[in-house]
Amino acid sequence: MTKLAVEVLDASDLKPLDGAVYVEVEFDRQLHRTHSLLHDPTPQWNDKLLFDVRDLRDLHKKTVDVSVYSDPRGGASRKHLLGRVRISGISVPSSESDAHPQRYPLETRGILSRVRGDISLRLYLLAADDGLSSGFVPPPVDVFGAGATVRESSWDVESPLRERDVNAGNLGGVREEPVRVDEGGKKRDKDKEVRTFHSIGTEAAAAPLRMPAPAPTLFSSLPEVNLMKETAPAVKARADFARAGPAAAMQLRVPTQNPEFSLVETRPPIAAHLRYRDGDKTRSTYDLVEQMHYLYVRIVKGRNLPDMDVTGSLDPYVEIKVGNYKGITKHLEKNQNPVWNQIFAFPRERLQSNFIELIVKDKDFGKDDFVGRVVFDITEVPTRVPPDSPLAPLWHRLEGKRGEKLPQAEIMVVVWIGTQADESFPEAWHADAHSISHTNLHNTRSKVYFSPKLHYLRVQVVEAQDLVPSDRGRMPDTYVKVQVGNQMRVTRPAKTINPVWNDELMFVVPEPFEDFVIVSVDDRVGPGKDEPLGRLIIPVRGIPLRAETSKLPDARWFNLQKPSIIEEGEDKKREVKFASKICIRFCLDAGYHVLDESTHFSSDLQPSSKHLRKTNIGILELGILSARNLVPMKGRDGRTTDAYCVAKYGNKWVRTRTLLDTLNPKWNEQYTWEVYDLCTVITVGVFDNHHFDGREGARDMKIGKVRIRLSTLQADKVYTHYYPLLILHQGGLRKHGELHLAVRFTCTSWVNMIAQYGRPLLPKMHYVQPISVKHIDWLRHQAMQIVAARLLRAEPPLRREVIEYMLDVDMHMFSLRRSKANFFRIMSLLSGVAAVYKWTHDVCHWKNPVTTCLVHVLFIILVCYPELILPTIFLYLFVIGLWNYRFRPKHPPYMDTRLSHAENAHPDELEEEFDTFPTSKPPDVFRYRYDRLRSVAGRVQTVIGDIATHGERAQSILSWRDPRATAIFIMFALLWAVTIYVTPIQVIVVLVGLYTLRHPRFRGKLPSVPVNFFKRLPAKTDMLL
Repeated sequence: MTKLAVEVLDASDLKPLDGAVYVEVEFDRQLHRTHSLLHDPTPQWNDKLLFDVRDLRDLHKKTVDVSVYSDPRGGASRKHLLGRVRISGISVPSSESDAHPQRYPLETRGILSRVRGDISLRLYLLAADDGLSSGFVPPPVDVFGAGATVRESSWDVESPLRERDVNAGNLGGVREEPVRVDEGGKKRDKDKEVRTFHSIGTEAAAAPLRMPAPAPTLFSSLPEVNLMKETAPAVKARADFARAGPAAAMQLRVPTQNPEFSLVETRPPIAAHLRYRDGDKTRSTYDLVEQMHYLYVRIVKGRNLPDMDVTGSLDPYVEIKVGNYKGITKHLEKNQNPVWNQIFAFPRERLQSNFIELIVKDKDFGKDDFVGRVVFDITEVPTRVPPDSPLAPLWHRLEGKRGEKLPQAEIMVVVWIGTQADESFPEAWHADAHSISHTNLHNTRSKVYFSPKLHYLRVQVVEAQDLVPSDRGRMPDTYVKVQVGNQMRVTRPAKTINPVWNDELMFVVPEPFEDFVIVSVDDRVGPGKDEPLGRLIIPVRGIPLRAETSKLPDARWFNLQKPSIIEEGEDKKREVKFASKICIRFCLDAGYHVLDESTHFSSDLQPSSKHLRKTNIGILELGILSARNLVPMKGRDGRTTDAYCVAKYGNKWVRTRTLLDTLNPKWNEQYTWEVYDLCTVITVGVFDNHHFDGREGARDMKIGKVRIRLSTLQADKVYTHYYPLLILHQGGLRKHGELHLAVRFTCTSWVNMIAQYGRPLLPKMHYVQPISVKHIDWLRHQAMQIVAARLLRAEPPLRREVIEYMLDVDMHMFSLRRSKANFFRIMSLLSGVAAVYKWTHDVCHWKNPVTTCLVHVLFIILVCYPELILPTIFLYLFVIGLWNYRFRPKHPPYMDTRLSHAENAHPDELEEEFDTFPTSKPPDVFRYRYDRLRSVAGRVQTVIGDIATHGERAQSILSWRDPRATAIFIMFALLWAVTIYVTPIQVIVVLVGLYTLRHPRFRGKLPSVPVNFFKRLPAKTDMLL
């Protein structure tokens, strides 16, 4: 039988109480406890408790309850709860090698209880022959029928049931103290006699059984389960409690989600968790990340440096040596008074020397010449804590090789010890990047970016007059082409010299308004041949701005200029006395929110106009701590991974520094955003840098991303988790590592936050003058392109592939995998309706007579007192919501591979999802996909036809398409009208209710009369071709 191992390691920061401290662990009505430790606020048990897993198919439905108690008098009746942890069985690793110790914050059963501290646990599954010594006595079998365990041991008397540690050097001696539990889950008094009861199997069951090898695609994450081959030691058994029976073979089932892709809660040593217990108040600025100390060296400039070459010139640079680290400034040609102004950062915990040496050298073709040096003692270096002002640099005299002072040769240097909160941290040259050239160093630095403010430009082309085509004997086929930057839209054609279009075109323009609107009226002479009839150029800066739902500006008439006249200049324009005219309305709408990302996980919902924006309701703080177990992205180049993170919320983008050639980078950088709406999402992506060595045309590779919805976060609570970095390739789903994040939302205005739940999600203009769906997708794509082009011009640039991955550019493309996922989401929603129908069906068919009787009583009460119906419904909703508070999610949501249907997606479906648009596949593949789409569409067509059939039957009741059915119905309606008029409504409702809830003895198996009548009504299916 498979075992669940729970290693109770230690606890910290417990509530101070006198007495013994111990831990009770309950799983599947099995209760074990650790040994007790007296007067220890930070106890260390290192006990291993084993539980029976009777059916792995139900593991994801069960929980492991861990409770910490304090026993002042050593008796069970006086114990005090210090906190508890509830762990879902879905998060238990399938093997011991995948299990890692995790710290869980203690929670309380009551709202008014004050609980603090955390406990360290390690959970994993063990097969029948994993980690069990030959002297281990098998656990008792459930002979009471309710999962009760009837074994016990004493800590004072040596017992044969007392489990001994097989690895005494690691986890200590005694492992568990089993406690007996009855069917109701309560403890039973201990007996003096120790008994163990086993089920006696048949002879066929005595032979060792072997499980068939599971399919690798379904059970690759679960351990192989084999029954123990060794014979159990002889024990005393009672035949009156034991029942013989064949041993049932265990069947495995894949849990809801692969534990490898699940969220891992952590408790890193950050100031927000430590509560400044060490008295270090300097961590308050960066309290969501681990404090990292750096040795900063700023080389400012030099003066009066001696000549070293025969020509009397000097090409100086400075070399910084700290142990095994070495940094080099840029060299300046022929300059005896150089100005470098460069900052270097060395991690303090990795320094292998107590001295820092600054050597000034002369760049030469062969060996560089020594000029002078300055040595600092690191133990004497001062510590700077922001917000202190920067340290003032000092002039230091250079020394020769023998320690003599050089006359007048000095360099200005400042050395200090600081943290990542120092303002010099982003611009510093870090130790792992010292091998990068000066020209490529900027590609590794951390920066903050802001997206441009976007506006919708509305261009309504009304009409044109007096158009003059080149061939006056032919009626022109005219249309208007409007271009703004790289965006181009056209109107519908009109065959007349005075066309009327009245078409509205929309564009996206960024601030500052530097673009021009180019309006061109063209005549379609032939296929692929157009002739311009006139052109108009308007600067976007001169277009009127409309803030909210005010009246649109009036349309204006403009003279159309010939393209040849525009090219000749302004002088020719003034000589023109006749010109064609066009009537256009221009308007810049600032009341909309320009969508540049998908609406399902948008991070900003504010309008473009600053005057229409609401005040912020809180602050979002994100600590990007580290990553672990990243996949080597440059294995072919002899490197591992050069990772950096990008976070996007609102119009603010942040980029961490690039940590070179490591699979476990530690950034420990913290960023802050203002929050205006809780119904928004922050996106954090991890990428592999391919531009630190100056390669042109390279693309930064995506490693994975994480989305966190702010409305799922509790205020003022710090969430620290390892998020899986999942990437969906054509070969399937892959995990590229885990990202360690710390997130905290702080509310600054509770009134505004609560009031927002009653306000519309988007600004007012989206509801007063909505934009059509066909324009929204095109405008979103154009906004993405504008943001990508603007951020590409920054230094260092955010590449286009990074922007597109963060904004999910291809989210609207067809995917059969997403279609199946959305279908099962709908089925999951309808499962609630199906559950209500099943419950009603069971009540009506008396499956549970007690429940049906209670429903009868409640029904009669509500009929007699109808004023209690609505209060009862809302009270029921209140009680259900209050009951579900116990089971509220403790972690923010993350990528669900099961919900996305990504784990078991067919390779052809993934290949189709990642195909280009239009497709680049051969015709036979395209034909296969088309036939498959036709089969799926045929099923959807059948379902839609059935829904339409039922609707048409309902419409035909009074339409006299079937005169007999309509006559029957209207006569029945008249009869019911008279009956209801003369009979009290309570009597009718009681009779109908009692008839519906009648006993199955009075029911027939045939459909009811109303159902038969409805199915006989005519529909329009016979009218279809």
